[in-house]
Formats: sequence, structure tokens, C-alpha cells
Amino acid sequence: MDLLLGIDMGTGSTKGVLVDTAGNVLASETIAHAIDLPRPGWAEVDADAVWWREVCAISAALTAEIPPHARLAAMCVSGVGPCLVLCDADARPLRPAILYGIDTRAHAEIESLTEEFGEQNILDQAGTLLSSQAVGPKIEWVRRHEPEVFDRAARWYGSNSYIAAKLTGSYVMDHHTASQCDPLYLTREFTWNREWTDRICGSLPLPELVWPSDIIGAVSAAAAAETGLPAGLPVAAGTVDAFSEAFSVGVRRPGDQMLMYGSTMFLVQVIDEYHSDPALWTTAGVEPGSLALAAGTSTAGTLIGWLQNLTGGPSFDELTAEALNVPAGSEGLLMLPYLAGERTPVFDPRARGVLAGLELRHGRGHLFRAAYEGIAFGIRQILDRFDDAHRATRTVAVGGGIKSPVWAQAISDITGRTQLVPEQAIGASYGDALLAAIGAGLVAPDTDWARVAREITPDEANRAMYDDLFGTWAQLYPATREQVHRLADIG
Repeated sequence: MDLLLGIDMGTGSTKGVLVDTAGNVLASETIAHAIDLPRPGWAEVDADAVWWREVCAISAALTAEIPPHARLAAMCVSGVGPCLVLCDADARPLRPAILYGIDTRAHAEIESLTEEFGEQNILDQAGTLLSSQAVGPKIEWVRRHEPEVFDRAARWYGSNSYIAAKLTGSYVMDHHTASQCDPLYLTREFTWNREWTDRICGSLPLPELVWPSDIIGAVSAAAAAETGLPAGLPVAAGTVDAFSEAFSVGVRRPGDQMLMYGSTMFLVQVIDEYHSDPALWTTAGVEPGSLALAAGTSTAGTLIGWLQNLTGGPSFDELTAEALNVPAGSEGLLMLPYLAGERTPVFDPRARGVLAGLELRHGRGHLFRAAYEGIAFGIRQILDRFDDAHRATRTVAVGGGIKSPVWAQAISDITGRTQLVPEQAIGASYGDALLAAIGAGLVAPDTDWARVAREITPDEANRAMYDDLFGTWAQLYPATREQVHRLADIG
């Protein structure tokens, strides 16, 4: 029996699964970790001490679970992204990894590169405007602020390609991750933008571009000694975790979309032809030659956790019960959930949270329902933009947040969409196992392990009320932007 190993390095934990070629999970392992927030606007991870060491520990634990009659046939690793991991020629990190859009340090570089290249040129060539999600400005930030690090760098990676290098010695980057390294990649042509990479990366060499299921090498003897993996094990390239998760739940055809409920919300939709929108990210997809739209919020579950702590730490069940006792619409209370700025669709690191309509009669349950509804209104804004490119045919919901009946129902009621909840909701590591199986030729390229367990359908009784509230909610950000920017500058 052939088995596949999938490992995903998420924001809050690293998870691995051992899967057979039919998609049955034999074993899993999880290690929790934290990210570092050393300064305001910074978000980092020690790539060696956290990502690599956890991959080693999970690999050792899961290979010990392989039955005597089975063999490990291939593996794949995904991770948070896009990130920037600057290393020497031996894949030793020279500084902590700079994380995706939650790290907003490069705001000055975003502005200067946008002025230098031209906003419309960037949109035309990269498919996406520069924001805190982009890797190019973060490379520029290191070049400006840590020149000694930049001058020593011989390689640059995303989270998954860093692990691929540690495992195999290969210097590669998958097309999807590269397409989020704006403005360095020509998304329409699926290749590097040599003019702009020369300007930003200088003499720093570019990784070879591959697709996520491509086998990019085999586990070296040195990596085998550290991980417990068999030397010679084929390794697939992998990709950013959200896209591997979308792949795992069957979001693979034009019109398929995924809503990922987590500490932030991330959205993916496969499209059939190139489409750029300044409020979204246009990217390469997971499968060769495919395209996708992506979007992400800056808060979601983190906002709920903050409210939970702020109001005395009640249990999740208590909060859910209180929020369920509040009518849909939170009796006139609206919230902008921008407590950490916002990514799509406003791209404003200086945005801040706003409560509107607050009265003495509003209690803790109102706050929680208003927070969930505020997140859902933001998702409606994004999905409306997705529809401009390709009308959605299926919406798949994943992530721990779907356990909240308030949150999940608010999303369906406010967007008017039925959400399909998959039977196997393990996450990106499950998609990694499938990518490894496809790359190693153990299953057909169109193999899909996803099965739908249940549906969350809109309550039409709330539709007109939510449509009206959405109109008011959508006016709050532009109406308060100038004021909150002043406050952000004070803070």
C-alpha cells in the first residue's frame, strides 16, 4: 500500500497527515506555535526553529505510524504565504521570515514602487496592485533597512519552498506563490517579470518556477537524518496553504470558490480567463495553466477572540448562546471589523474598527453578533467583485469558524449563497497529500477526494433586512476613513 505525507505550516500550528491513495487518513499530528510580533506592523517566524523543526518532528512521528505492509511513496509541504525567507547558499535563514499581509512594515516601499512603476502598469502586468500582501516591497524593505542581510542573501523563498530546499536542495518556487510576489511575476504569461525582478532583486537569483504538484527532487541523506524520512523520497513543490486547502475540497473548476474561516478569512475562486481587479488578487492557480482570484481579510477569528477576552473570557458556548438570542441585524448595531487594518477590498493598513448605532440596551451578545455580521458584510463585498470575473457555481466553506452557527449562518444570509461543508475538513495538509499523489503518478491528475457533508442555506426571511443594512455598512468606511486615519497616526 502506497502512502502520502502532507504537511502544512499554518499561522498557529503545523499539521501533518498520512493518507492512502484513496484519500483515507491513517494518522495525523499537530504542533502549535506562535508568530512573533516584535514591532507594530511586523509579523515574523523563525523559519528554522519553528517551520523546519516542526516539519522534522511531524515527519518522524508520522513515519513511525506507517504499517509494516505499506510504504511512504511521496510527500508535499504547504505553508502560510506569501512570505519572504532570505537565506544563504546553504538554505540557512539570515533573518526571521517576514509573513504575508499581516506584516505591514513595507508601506513606504509600496508607495515608492507604485510611483516608480505606475499603478496601472502594475495592475496590467502583475494583475494585482501592491499591498501588504506583496513580497516585492518586502524585499525592497530589507534592501533599504537591512542592507547587510540583503548583501549576504543568496536565495529567497516562500515558506513551502524553504522547506523544499531543506528537504531536497532544490531552489524552486511554485507558480502560485510566485504570482503573489507582486510585482515580480507576469501573471498572464506565467513567468518572472525580468525587468522588475532585476530592479528589486538585483543580483539575488530567481528560483526556478514549477507547479505545485511537480516533483522537484528527493529527500537528501542529510534531511533524512533530521526528519526520519526515507532518503530518496519524492517531494512535490507544494504551494500557499489556502490554495492547497481549496484544492483539497474540490475547488478546481471555474466558478468554484472557497471561504476559509480562520483567524482571518481567505477566499479563493477559480476563473476561466485572466481578469484583474484593483480590489482583489489575481494569481496563478494550483493546476498547471490555471488562474484564480484571491482575497483576504486582516481579522476574523482574531476579532472574536479579542472580544472574548475583552468581555471577561466567557466560553465559546456562552457567547454563541448570547449571540443567538440577539435578532439578525443586531438591533441596529453595525461593526467595521478593521481592528488590524484591512486587506481586500480596501487595502488600508490604517483602517480601524468602528461601532455604529451603539445604545445602552446593547449587550455582549449584540457585540458578538455585530462582529460576525461585520465580517460577513466584508465577505459580501469581496464575493460581489468575484462575480464580476466569473459567476460562482459552488461555494465551499472550510475552517474552524464554521463551527459557529452564528458566523456561518450570517455569511449565507448576508451573501445569499449556500455553503457546502466538506466531509473531510482536515485542511491544507490533506491537499498536500493529494498533490504528492498526483505528482508521483499514483493517482490520475483529476482525482478529487472531496465529499460534501452538509449545506448551510440562506434564510430568505432575513434577506431584505440584510440588504438594507449592507448599504449602510458599506458607507461606514468611506465616511470615517479620514477620522480613523488621524487616530491611527496618534496610536
